[in-house]
Amino acid sequence: MHRVCIRFHAAIELIGSKWSGAVLRALFTDSHRFVDIKNSIPLISDTMLTQRLRDLEGAGLIVRHVVPTSPVRVEYELTEAGRELGPILDEIIAWSHRWIPLQSGDDDSEHHVLEASA
Repeated sequence: MHRVCIRFHAAIELIGSKWSGAVLRALFTDSHRFVDIKNSIPLISDTMLTQRLRDLEGAGLIVRHVVPTSPVRVEYELTEAGRELGPILDEIIAWSHRWIPLQSGDDDSEHHVLEASA
């Protein structure tokens, strides 16, 4: 039996944390302001989004910019490390469409538009 690689474990726990993948995905679709990110992720609370943004920033996957306008605007952007997750997230999306069944009554057709534009 092979031991789990420490780096793999850290990476999968980071991007696999609840809401982290969704936040990263939102940033790939040009949602850079807090309100835009929140609106693109159904059911996420302000508190959870704030925590995930801090976690991803601390991990070096996103950077937070304060735009000195009136009122002040805060935007989030993927770093190079974050952008390199793009193909990985695309593969997870493709895998999910092959293997994760929708619950009765669920419709994710509107999300396909976001995927095509990313």
